[in-house]
Amino acid sequence: MNLYLLLKTLHIVSSVVLVGTGFGSAFYLFMTHRSSSVPALAVVSRLVVKADWWMTTPTVLIQPATGIALAHLAGWPLSTPWIALALGLYVLAGLCWLPVVALQIRMARLADAAARNGQSLLPVGYWRMARWWEGLGYPAFAAMVGVFWLMVFKPPLWG
Repeated sequence: MNLYLLLKTLHIVSSVVLVGTGFGSAFYLFMTHRSSSVPALAVVSRLVVKADWWMTTPTVLIQPATGIALAHLAGWPLSTPWIALALGLYVLAGLCWLPVVALQIRMARLADAAARNGQSLLPVGYWRMARWWEGLGYPAFAAMVGVFWLMVFKPPLWG
């Protein structure tokens, strides 16, 4: 097997893990928020944090490494319009994801403390963070959809 195809496979699989884990964990936490169940939120928020550390974080690193290597092997400069835009969208998604990770950790701690103390309601601060968490998720997900589109179609764009 040649290096290009090996890297391309790793790039595709890691992109699926990255977006799939992000979308899947966001779905479960989003839906659990609708239940307002403190014990369920304690469990789900803790698992969302674990999913980010175990699956999302490694793929966040693998994606640019394999993407840049693929561009190099294919002879495409990083200034190629679709690559430059994809990198910009990836950075945008990352700028949304970093505060989301911090919010998830804080939310998980609050939910865990409330569950351990037998509280039936979460503090107002939890729900404020949950709104930010959700609000940052939309542009991050849209940016990643844009990256997928650019990777598949490789449009000429400008220049």
